[in-house]
Amino acid sequence: MIENEKLRNLYKVASDDHIQKIEAGLLHLEKNSQDQARLEQLLREIHSLKGDSRMLGVDDVETIAHQMEEILGSVQQGEQVLTSQVFDCLYLGLDTVRKIAKEAITGEPTGVSVFHVLAQLMGANMNDDSFAPMHEASAEIVEQLSADYDPKLVEELVIPTTDELVPISDDYQIDAIRVESQKLDQLLTQAGELVVTKGQIADWLVEIDQIIMLWKAWKREAFVSHVTFNKLEQSCHSNKLQAIQDFYQLVETRLEQLGVYLNQLRNKTFDDITRLEFVTNELHSEIYSLQLLPFSEIFNFFPRIVRDLAKQQGKEVNFIIEGGETNLDKRILEEIKDPLIHILRNAIDHGVETSQERLLLGKSATATICLRVYQSGSTVTIEVSDDGRGLDVEAIKQTAICRDICSREELARMSTTEIQALIFAPGFSTRKDVTEISGRGIGLDVVRVNVERLKGNIQVEFTPGQGCLFRIRLSSRLANAHVLIMEVNQNPYAIPVEFVEKVLLVSPQEIFANEFSQTILFEGDNVTVVWLADLLGLPVTVPISTKALLFAKKTISCIILRIGSERLALLVDSLLERQDIVLKPQSPLLQGLPNISGTTILGNGKICLVLNPSDLFKLAKKTAVSITIKELAAQAQVKQKILLVEDSIPIRTQIQQILEDAGYDVTSAEDGEDGFLKLRADTFNAVISDVQMPNMDGLELTAKIRQLPEYKDLPVILVTTLASEENKRKGLEAGANAYISKKNFQQKVFVDTLRGLLHNDNI
Repeated sequence: MIENEKLRNLYKVASDDHIQKIEAGLLHLEKNSQDQARLEQLLREIHSLKGDSRMLGVDDVETIAHQMEEILGSVQQGEQVLTSQVFDCLYLGLDTVRKIAKEAITGEPTGVSVFHVLAQLMGANMNDDSFAPMHEASAEIVEQLSADYDPKLVEELVIPTTDELVPISDDYQIDAIRVESQKLDQLLTQAGELVVTKGQIADWLVEIDQIIMLWKAWKREAFVSHVTFNKLEQSCHSNKLQAIQDFYQLVETRLEQLGVYLNQLRNKTFDDITRLEFVTNELHSEIYSLQLLPFSEIFNFFPRIVRDLAKQQGKEVNFIIEGGETNLDKRILEEIKDPLIHILRNAIDHGVETSQERLLLGKSATATICLRVYQSGSTVTIEVSDDGRGLDVEAIKQTAICRDICSREELARMSTTEIQALIFAPGFSTRKDVTEISGRGIGLDVVRVNVERLKGNIQVEFTPGQGCLFRIRLSSRLANAHVLIMEVNQNPYAIPVEFVEKVLLVSPQEIFANEFSQTILFEGDNVTVVWLADLLGLPVTVPISTKALLFAKKTISCIILRIGSERLALLVDSLLERQDIVLKPQSPLLQGLPNISGTTILGNGKICLVLNPSDLFKLAKKTAVSITIKELAAQAQVKQKILLVEDSIPIRTQIQQILEDAGYDVTSAEDGEDGFLKLRADTFNAVISDVQMPNMDGLELTAKIRQLPEYKDLPVILVTTLASEENKRKGLEAGANAYISKKNFQQKVFVDTLRGLLHNDNI
């Protein structure tokens, strides 16, 4: 192990870089053996790795790198030809170098036999007790190693399995990020600008203090002036009125000064806040860019894995990679590697056929597997496709039934997309036997879980006999998200906008029930509709007016979510806004709760839960609707009945229209006597009456109503032109709950008063 920590860390970064480039060079030469420029570049990388190892005392890496250099040097000189066996030996040497370098960095013994690997590189005949070195320099190295050589330890050297060739660590992480010095300079410059702006903001306190002092002086002077005015009022001496005039002049002067200060402060505030916002955005962007790495950082794992797996399976595979320049958060790169490896394993083991099978099917003998990465907005899509068999839908159905994942009845109701998605269910596998490559008891459900942990989703598409495609969608960043904020039960919730296909208002008539759920017709498809409150276990309190129900008003806020080809419509109380948020990890109290992927704090200080769309889709299939639109309509149809007593036909018609528009059932009467007879003949929730009427006026009607015990709590509102305090007192003494003047009549006040009385009466 390298003793010096600083040198150890430098060697880790340098050796990883050299090993990755060497492996990429070998993979390229295996397909393009005549590329002399790439061969020369590969020799330089091996030579650099050898030199670094020599300087830090990692002798075994130096020894093996030297022998690899000898082999490729002989190829460059035309003394040797690159064959499949030569490449196998070079890959073996490279894997050994990787293990020894790790031992030098971590101190963990790897148990690598450098002697045996070196013998393999030198072309030793392991059937004999001796070996024939390829070059004189190699013979000297072997002579040094042979002192410890024990023939009993020599066993048949076989090309290792894939897992042995490419050790995949469970705790894989990227420990170092290389940053261009130019980026750091920009970052430091922006940080300096922020410090300057912060100092400018601190100077605002002086100006604010001046305003406060001016306000205090004005308050004292106003108080003194008020005392003077009170004395003047008592004495009424005209010569003392001058003090009031002086006060107004002083107030005018002070207000003028205050206006100047406020305008100056506003202008400076606007300029500095604009500058601060610009600098802060630049700083955030620069800092964030340091965490982004190209996807090619992990691409080097995959070509070698595909190559070795295909060879082990006896299959020919052309592996294509596209989009390595796409940038992703460093943590996403660390976490997505293993799911992609699992998908590639499945593609080779389950998907592509052998060369003989492909020829019989009229396909090319060489299968094609493509790993493609591309970005759209803040969403990164990773696709793994092959031109193999595709999925066997019938086998998926039978497996789902046999493993109790779903019943035949549930399968009958599923769409093709939902059946395909069953391969991501826990415990799903169409394999009856366990192979080394796949089917090890770890299915695609683990891939799905890992992807969803990264706030992403995975879908599969296929064409029978032509191939299969796995599509993973992720946000390019984990810490920040662009979300749509909505409100349910007066609490804010957020959902990532990349899952939101459409936001719209719908009318109750657009929502209809089918055999299993409520649905809405959207772009020709029936989309399941659920209350978000139901999914969150909250009471449904969506305000839908009777008028909306009766006249097809679009008043219900609806969000159309989409994952792959699946859609879900969420009904919410209201939609607030779209904004960028800093996504905070879940607290221990929220961990394990479904539907929640994190939290954030809004500008108003409220804590907002960020919802997980994948969980919402799953829960929507299991959650029963607590109240349907039909039930809401039935509730709204039970209108509250109002008795309107008014002798003036124009006024009676106008007030009746106002009440009906507000959702009430109105019965009108011409005077107090007619009104009382109608009250006794039916049941009403409230009485609204004029005061001045023939036969029986409103005061007499109110008093008569209050004489009967069954009407002691019946709300009565008097609406009249008599607006004096005396008339109002008489009305209240007669038993009216409210007294409203026609001269100052306001429709909203009138309706709100009625609703308030009816609400209190219901309580």
